[in-house]
Amino acid sequence: MEPNINHTEKVQINGVPENTLPLDGDQLVSAIDTPEEALTPAFWDEKISLRELRNLRDKGQLESFLTNPNANAKRILTDIKYEAELERLQIELVKMQRWVQDQGIRLAILFEGRDAAGKGGTIRRFTEHLNPRAMRVVALNKPTEEERGQWYFQRYVRQIPNRGEIVFFDRSWYNRAVVEPVNGFCTQKQYDIFMQQVPEFEHMLYEDGLLLIKFWFSITKEEQLKRFQSRMINPLKQWKISPVDMKAQEQWDVYTKYKEFMFSKTHNSFSPWMIVKANSKQKARLESIRYALSILPYAGKEEAVTSLIPDPNIVARYHRRARQLDH
Repeated sequence: MEPNINHTEKVQINGVPENTLPLDGDQLVSAIDTPEEALTPAFWDEKISLRELRNLRDKGQLESFLTNPNANAKRILTDIKYEAELERLQIELVKMQRWVQDQGIRLAILFEGRDAAGKGGTIRRFTEHLNPRAMRVVALNKPTEEERGQWYFQRYVRQIPNRGEIVFFDRSWYNRAVVEPVNGFCTQKQYDIFMQQVPEFEHMLYEDGLLLIKFWFSITKEEQLKRFQSRMINPLKQWKISPVDMKAQEQWDVYTKYKEFMFSKTHNSFSPWMIVKANSKQKARLESIRYALSILPYAGKEEAVTSLIPDPNIVARYHRRARQLDH
């Protein structure tokens, strides 16, 4: 919804002469009661046009934009454009889910990556408007004593999607490929058996008709530290901090070694790894959704009002010579 912006005579705001306002500035008049001190010269230095202001989706966003003296105008507009594009892609996700239901498709999407790489936030954007009766998010806790005596894949097999269902794995059986050996949660023998069995396990899923998408969210060491620090000071995110997280920076290179070996043994034609450069959460979310939509032949795809071709600079197949952010 476009903001209700009226057009009147030229104005002078907060001592800023008319001729220093950006193009279309002489057409702008506040649709709200805006404190004069909020409209600073720095605001106009951003060169925001009336066309861009019209991209604000309602009066509340316009008011927030104009009355915050510390606001980064360009950042606000970027966020609004991101939300608009996310909504367009989520409409396609709803269509895709309907196709999954109608055709009896079984779709599993794995989200892997280092701690604080943005896996959970991306899953929330995938699932926000989906029918909860036809999808699940699986984030298993550490195995129970009984599960520790079972075949490793057994508890994951129970979570495999049924006909007409999508399952999002917030971490998956690949815990044993990286997290467990790095932190001493499995023996060398258990690790070796897993690495031998996982390509065969996934090939059986493939032959049985299950569609499998594997994402690895890649961030830099500096970005991970920044996100850890944000979690520590944010009372709403402190539950995300675990003892494993606290060791992640110290063990960065060990994680890298296991990650690279995992790719070399488990990247193949029937279940390739897709690397998502995730230093920008917004780009990672949009492009991972776009990739999933791009490879599925769902009904109504040709009517999409946005591009379904993912940015290859953000999402690309794993390649041994390609350098990820989290090397």
